[in-house]
Amino acid sequence: MVGAWRHAQFSWYAAAEGADQAVIQVAPENTGSAAVAHRAGFIYVGQPLGTDGDRFDRYVRDLPAPDCAGDLRPKPHTPASAGPTRVRAGLVVLVGPPASGKSSFVRALIARGHIDEDAVVSSDEIRAELFGTSPAESNTEAADALIFMERDRQIAARLAGGQTAVAESTNVTPQARTRLITIARRFHAPVTMLRFTPDLGTLLEQHAGRCRADITTADVHAFAADMARHAGAGQLRSEGAHAVHDVPGRRQGATPAEAAACFSFT
Repeated sequence: MVGAWRHAQFSWYAAAEGADQAVIQVAPENTGSAAVAHRAGFIYVGQPLGTDGDRFDRYVRDLPAPDCAGDLRPKPHTPASAGPTRVRAGLVVLVGPPASGKSSFVRALIARGHIDEDAVVSSDEIRAELFGTSPAESNTEAADALIFMERDRQIAARLAGGQTAVAESTNVTPQARTRLITIARRFHAPVTMLRFTPDLGTLLEQHAGRCRADITTADVHAFAADMARHAGAGQLRSEGAHAVHDVPGRRQGATPAEAAACFSFT
């Protein structure tokens, strides 16, 4: 197992060569190497069977995309001189585990006047509107079906009127995104996906500060693993996204307001 600095050098080189994800495999009993993987921001995604029949714990981490100067070190998303990234009017899909900063980012966009409050279609807000604060009623398959049916209706209504719709839910699985992309295609609307990729330690810290009784630490681990497996930038493009952008966060030293300043909506 390489040290943190050597791993960082490898990550920068691999990303510059076109890789978008790094993988570490360690023996299940090697707790020391597993601890290093966690500290380096890797997420555990399972125990695949090796070609020799042995099983290894597999950890993955998305690699940073190089900026225009080829620098891969963590930094705020866009320097002031480069200007904000333009997001076309259409469907904007937020992709990230719970506690990854999606809601804070959206609130900052609204505060800066980049999007209207009505543009945001939040599954959590719909859940609260339909079921209040009763977890017994809202955390069922029947409730989920109603929530996402209403979400889809609101998104379709905005796209039909040529307006931007921001889908604020986790969207870390291909199935969830396919449902949204299908709606966008009905209205010939471009799809932009914004990825939220904090390391696991940051996710757990932010989760602890939210006091959400309906989301457990195990849920955060599971969503983070799904994100690592199924939400790489290349996969999102292959599913039909017209554009994919990473939203900077604490790992890059960016506040939600600074992250919001990195994007403009047309």
